[in-house]
Amino acid sequence: MRAAVYHGPLDLRIEDRPAPTAEPGEILIRVSVCGVCGTDAAEFRTGPHLYWTGDAHPVTGHSGPLVPGHELVGRVEAIGRDVRGFREGDLVVSGAGVSCGRCRACVAGRTNLCERYWTVGLQRDGGLAELVAVPASACVDVGPFGLTEDAAGLAQPMAIAAHAIERGDPQPGEDVLVIGTGGIGGFITFAASRSGAQVIASEADAGRRRTAIRFGAVETLVPAGPEEAPARAVADLVFEVSGTPAGLAAAIAGVRRGGRIVVAGMHEPTAIDLRALNVDEVTLIGTVAHRCATDLPSALRLLADRAEGWTDVAATVIPLARVVEDGLDPLWNRTSTQIKTLIDPRIATARPTVMSHAAAVATG
Repeated sequence: MRAAVYHGPLDLRIEDRPAPTAEPGEILIRVSVCGVCGTDAAEFRTGPHLYWTGDAHPVTGHSGPLVPGHELVGRVEAIGRDVRGFREGDLVVSGAGVSCGRCRACVAGRTNLCERYWTVGLQRDGGLAELVAVPASACVDVGPFGLTEDAAGLAQPMAIAAHAIERGDPQPGEDVLVIGTGGIGGFITFAASRSGAQVIASEADAGRRRTAIRFGAVETLVPAGPEEAPARAVADLVFEVSGTPAGLAAAIAGVRRGGRIVVAGMHEPTAIDLRALNVDEVTLIGTVAHRCATDLPSALRLLADRAEGWTDVAATVIPLARVVEDGLDPLWNRTSTQIKTLIDPRIATARPTVMSHAAAVATG
């Protein structure tokens, strides 16, 4: 099979590799589309950080060059022993995050905090290939949600947004501020607006501000710098998605007394004004990744809830051979014209996306 294989910084090769097999508890997926994100771009440029390329991984056993790709959807090609609920030919999406099911966090339903957590495409070969083997526990059947392959390819990042929304718990009529409305921030904007909250989006990029309005924001703010604090507290709930110290400062300045801040952006260690949180009784909430069993179905429902589809998020799908030039490089250089970048390993040239929910229902 053809696959994109990461050997080290700036070294991603299209290679022929042996096809994987479905081990017990796994399904073999013929990949339809696989998304790449800022994590993949950073790993390609400066990694490996999360990509595992060393000796045998303590949980997955993977060693050596890695096939990336953790945002994948495709058709079931084969089913391993002890797998129930899937049939060959089913369209499935993988949340990629794999948990043990036995540790304290898993028993409590917080599988994203599993003591042995690992991710397909980060610590074991992933979806930038024609075929990938994935634990069935990390997959959901797309059929009941009536989505196209391309639209389902947005489910993994939407699941991260769905998990952040659950952590913040926006209520109808609340004012919600989203700081940074790129991929995850845009999806958080959409999901928060569907909760009945009034969403304000703070974003420097004009195109992303327009997208935030289409996603349900009632107002946008233009920060003077990378992220500038609002002049006054404007929200009951703030989602900080920029991952910058300035964005976190803006969140603290923008939240009302007694409000909540969900830190969704990944931050380097930084100092914050804890006194401001003390005296105003502000709740600071963390969120990481998502839970496949609950957040992935929520994501598929959210994706199906937009009748006009998602072409404005990704208008074009690119071939595997162009993953660096048309995918990772534009993400790293911030020149991408799309909010999400999707790769189709079956094609030789770029194609338009098929994102219409109505089309998905009509074709089954």
